[in-house]
Amino acid sequence: MTRIAILGATGYTALELIRILLRHPDAEMVALTSRQEGNPPVAMIHPSLTDRLDLCLEDLGPTEVASRAECVFSCLPHGVTASLVPPLLDAGCRVVDFSADYRLDDPEVFAQWYGQKHADPDRLGHVVYGLPELFRDQIPDAPLVANPGCYPTSAILALAPLLRAGLIEPSGIIVDSKSGVSGAGRTPKMTTHYPECNESISAYNIGRHRHTPEIERILGMAAGDKVEVIFTPHLVPMDRGILTTTYSAPKGELTEERLLEVLRDFYADEPFVRVVDHLPGTKDSTGTNYCDVTARVVRDRIVTISCLDNLIKGASGAAVQNFNLMYGHPETTALD
Repeated sequence: MTRIAILGATGYTALELIRILLRHPDAEMVALTSRQEGNPPVAMIHPSLTDRLDLCLEDLGPTEVASRAECVFSCLPHGVTASLVPPLLDAGCRVVDFSADYRLDDPEVFAQWYGQKHADPDRLGHVVYGLPELFRDQIPDAPLVANPGCYPTSAILALAPLLRAGLIEPSGIIVDSKSGVSGAGRTPKMTTHYPECNESISAYNIGRHRHTPEIERILGMAAGDKVEVIFTPHLVPMDRGILTTTYSAPKGELTEERLLEVLRDFYADEPFVRVVDHLPGTKDSTGTNYCDVTARVVRDRIVTISCLDNLIKGASGAAVQNFNLMYGHPETTALD
């Protein structure tokens, strides 16, 4: 049994993580942190955990966390985890970070997109990006894994095989994504207030969404070349799910059959990517760790469509995939 701590245990991704770990035969949750006053039972914050997990939320520092846990999942906001990672690693813990603190490789790029100096800049560029479909061989020995963003996962899984095969141009790629409201987190905001977002769909952060450099960096690694994308996210009035449509220019003549063949070959041994003939919808992957992908040729453009559950394959499910690889368990454990 691996003793596990979850930092920032009050949010949606933490709840999904707890639900998955409750059915993991080799995981024991020993600490849940929060700054909630009074150390309330976790079931008071997440009522669905009533009679399922008998732990209280505690305001613990890294030394106290490390004294109890071997593996730490950090569900803390961007900019917070990086100040806690060094003492956790020094104490011998392994960390899976849900934030964007270690997804980029340049502290100046981080500061540009996140509006703050990085608290652990020397580690940037040396942290494994936790997308098993691309970096599986690097994850088992990693002390720290940067869990991917939900939007980037949907875009990268659709485009990386085509870029690696040299089938599409690396510039001028359009990534158009729609996400359910849970992607904005549990903290109340005007834009996600029910009367504001129900019966409405809206774009946001055009040209300045923080996932843009993450998408470009990882796709650039797949392509072996600089990749440029125009990323436009949209808020959709549903609880969960992401649908991403990409548009790119082909290098030469391509058919749908060839595109699907390349995708199927690339993901032939992947347990959680389904290459499908039909046009997938978000309900197909809701509540699962699957990402569904397909492709089409439309006039002179390549169109891909991918769907996933933003709280599972886009966050907590991917984190448990990484945990399984880090600790030598079958990758599908607790995720089937």
